[in-house]
Amino acid sequence: MNNPESTIPYRFEKSRALYERATHSIAGGVNSGIRKLEQPVPLYFESGSGSRLRDVDGNEYIDFQIGQGAILFGHAPQGQAEAIAKQARLGIHWAAQSELEIDVAERLQKMIPTAELVRFNNSATEVVGAALRVARAHTGRSLVLRFEGHYHGWGDEGLVGFANPPDKWGTEEDPARIHPSQGIIDEVRDHFVVVPWNNPELLKRAVEKHKGQLAAIIFEPVLCNTGCMEPVEGLLPLIRELCDRDGIVMIADETITGFRFGAAGAQGYYGITPDLTILGKAIGGGVPFAALVGRRPFFEKIINGQVVHAGTLNGNPLCLAASKWSLDTVIAQGAQHPKSIQALGCKLMSGLRALADEHGIPLRPQGPGLVFHTVMLRPGVDEGLVTSYRDLVRRHDGLRWAHLRRMLLEHGVRAIERGLWFISLAHTESDIDEALQRARPAFAAHARDYQPVA
Repeated sequence: MNNPESTIPYRFEKSRALYERATHSIAGGVNSGIRKLEQPVPLYFESGSGSRLRDVDGNEYIDFQIGQGAILFGHAPQGQAEAIAKQARLGIHWAAQSELEIDVAERLQKMIPTAELVRFNNSATEVVGAALRVARAHTGRSLVLRFEGHYHGWGDEGLVGFANPPDKWGTEEDPARIHPSQGIIDEVRDHFVVVPWNNPELLKRAVEKHKGQLAAIIFEPVLCNTGCMEPVEGLLPLIRELCDRDGIVMIADETITGFRFGAAGAQGYYGITPDLTILGKAIGGGVPFAALVGRRPFFEKIINGQVVHAGTLNGNPLCLAASKWSLDTVIAQGAQHPKSIQALGCKLMSGLRALADEHGIPLRPQGPGLVFHTVMLRPGVDEGLVTSYRDLVRRHDGLRWAHLRRMLLEHGVRAIERGLWFISLAHTESDIDEALQRARPAFAAHARDYQPVA
């Protein structure tokens, strides 16, 4: 095990060799484009336990990336492993029904007040497509309103207006509807209205402008994928009010927030009642599993076959076994969840800010604690919370954060490349203390070595 107080940074020779080997058989050397962002090289891992992760070079990390938020329960929890192994001995795939799918659906009904009915898929990207299809069929309308910076999967519809480049932003009142990928049918963009996050007045204007045309408003209850920005006061109730007034389907994308913010998700945490909810990541605890849940009337066209919802691997028994264990684990937390992980996250945020201040680094952690973002302020920008995608682009120094993130990685603290940190149920107070101990030489190295790009 590496000594957390060692000043010798980790090395990654085996990961480098494996990545080079992978480029000859795997397109780009990775199976998700975002993984190429990791510096100094996309890492290869061999094992994990609880809050810890070990790579092929033998480096041990206190992991706050935690499977991009999917591993709410830590790495390789014994109960989940046993549940999957037990099911594997009975059958891996039937393309048919099992009692497990009823068990999981009934748990979701008990946990989430708006989950009157459920349908399963294998990824949240699939569920986004299903939710938008249902909303359009239910309303007979084609337009969908979404917010800048919110991520709704990598499909054709999920990325329209997600992260527009600054030179093509458009105005605050009428943001551009740009898709970051080639190969998209141009007409897809025409079916979206994009609005800045945390601007209730512009939201009201957009809904009024497109009155009678909007099928859905889709949103992350907390903007987690681009920074970590909680909704301003009154925003979520306003979305509900506008949807009720104009017959619009309210879709909460709780891929990240679901179960992390409590058994009822962020909708329970903030007291909102969406019509449809997208669940992913923590619902399977790391296996490929996702669900669409919501009010019964919105499933009628799926029930009668007017809306197609299908998938050979939907309701896969291995994934259901993992999900049943995951949901039971959340239920067992009772009232202490999410308070316990929130307290740990707030302690980590406070410690990181103290280290930043000690070394004169403009790092400003923000978020509700159980998930947070480390904003690295550009020289001369204003202090205060970052509240929107454009605000983040203007004020966050991504290059400087990337350097500090690498220093942290080389000292055994792993955060997400874009600055996001997750706390899992496996993290302990001693993990937070050790992470801050490991971070100290990383902050010192960054303060000593970082050179701004001219």
